[in-house]
Amino acid sequence: MTNKKILISACLLGERVRYDGNTLRVSDQKLQNWIDKGWVASVCPEVDVGMSIPRVAAEILNGDGSKVLQGKATVITKSGENVTGLFIKGATIALDLCLKYGIKVAVLSESSPSCGSSKVYDGKFTATKISGVGVTTALLKNNGVQVFNQFDLNKAFEEVERLLK
Repeated sequence: MTNKKILISACLLGERVRYDGNTLRVSDQKLQNWIDKGWVASVCPEVDVGMSIPRVAAEILNGDGSKVLQGKATVITKSGENVTGLFIKGATIALDLCLKYGIKVAVLSESSPSCGSSKVYDGKFTATKISGVGVTTALLKNNGVQVFNQFDLNKAFEEVERLLK
């Protein structure tokens, strides 16, 4: 790993960018060390593509982010608006950051239709989660970026250390 940048969801860094205007701030000394060293590149695919804060909740219907990229699933808001194109464009912005800075590791917010790395909501707005990844996570993984969530920080730290050797 020649570059020491790690992609982190903005909401995990304390930015109020979530659909409900809240944050999922993670307090961790190693993460703070990454921030202090300038290793963190912050991303919120939804806000970076121009979606508002707050905004209507969105979920993936008929699959996960991988299916969205294959054209087999859609991202819809609770009010029924199809926002698939915005989510794909937001994922592309995140990938562009990774390519620009040589980022190989990302820590993204679990369960998000953009950033989920092991679970996403089922698209029925019933708070039911299914196994799967968000649109941004799918695109990053397809391009060789390892994606972890806020509950797997230690695994992310270990991978960064391994890549730095």
